Amino acid sequence: MPPSKEHNSKGAAPWKQWGSDLEPTAIDQMRAAAALPVAVAGALMPDAHPGFGLPIGGVLATDNAVIPYAVGVDIACRMRITVLDTPPTALRGETKRLTNAIERETRFGIGAKLDKPHQHDVMDADWSVSPVTRSNKDKARAQLGTSGSGNHFVEFGVLSLPAPDLGLEAGDYLALLSHSGSRGAGAAVCDHYSKLAMSLHPELTGPQKQLAWLKLDTQPGQEYWQAMNLMGRYAAANHELIHKSIARNLGARALAHVENHHNFAWIEEHMGLNLVVHRKGATPAGKGVLGVIPGSMTAPAFVVRGRGSEDSLLSASHGAGRIMSRTEAKKRFTWSDLKRHLEEKQVNLISAGLDESPFVYKDIHDVMAAQTDLVEVVATFEPRLVKMAPAGERAED
Repeated sequence: MPPSKEHNSKGAAPWKQWGSDLEPTAIDQMRAAAALPVAVAGALMPDAHPGFGLPIGGVLATDNAVIPYAVGVDIACRMRITVLDTPPTALRGETKRLTNAIERETRFGIGAKLDKPHQHDVMDADWSVSPVTRSNKDKARAQLGTSGSGNHFVEFGVLSLPAPDLGLEAGDYLALLSHSGSRGAGAAVCDHYSKLAMSLHPELTGPQKQLAWLKLDTQPGQEYWQAMNLMGRYAAANHELIHKSIARNLGARALAHVENHHNFAWIEEHMGLNLVVHRKGATPAGKGVLGVIPGSMTAPAFVVRGRGSEDSLLSASHGAGRIMSRTEAKKRFTWSDLKRHLEEKQVNLISAGLDESPFVYKDIHDVMAAQTDLVEVVATFEPRLVKMAPAGERAED
């Protein structure tokens, strides 16, 4: 079992840390979260780095309270991988066809929308649960099936399954992997309710100010909770449509898929209590629960099965984790550096910015090694054809 560290401070909720090289700022943010009067327990994943309020890679269980910034700006940011019946040799001989399928069936960038909106029953849900969702319904409809910017991506690669699982025989498969969330509507929900929560808790100062909460038994708390869950359905529909559209473009059939949120809150039972568990940049890892943990544009992603660790509040990392800011990345690296690395790793990059180059992330293998007690690896995905928002796009992750 990899080493982990217990944190128990007087008057604060206990929490446990995985990984030994985490940024001090992320640890300080977790300490501030654990000191909230509504906090009950927490965990910090090995990919953790600073965020707004709760660090990215932070897990926090609270009593009857939801914290908008502990869910995140991109509500229901999530992963989906689909295994296709197209042979993986298409990655060598049919690169142009695969590229065209991605470019035609989704869009990247702030405010990106499709020429013709998709039809999906998520748009028939009750969008009046919050004034924010009601006023953003048309924007959400226009953006359904798009991928956004920042660290969001759509990519093809080879999924290697060492033993029969996922309803598949062992072997190598062509797979489609995507990462994105609830787009502009989700950001609007976070913006409105985080500001509302902060206005309701003027007593919070310093790092705790962004950790302001809404009680679930109040109207604002219920509005946010219903809006958050609607954004979860919307983000899932977003991925579903991207994958179905690309598969249809290729004339391919889906053989299996795995998906999960990693910016969300759930009501779960822990320590005999019903708690609100916030996972901000953390993958659900309950016993037997499947999930996807990505690396970078040249590093593998992993399909994992949760081991059900109560110490981590049934959670694992959501990726490799950044080690530097976007501004620093643009100063330190050049396109020549990236192109050489892409050639070495046999990855075709359709578009991206230098601020998402593989050099800005931790080694995903180190991150996975630090959480073998949280998840077991079921399959490995090696990226080969990657599409992200073009250089110059503002990040929204």
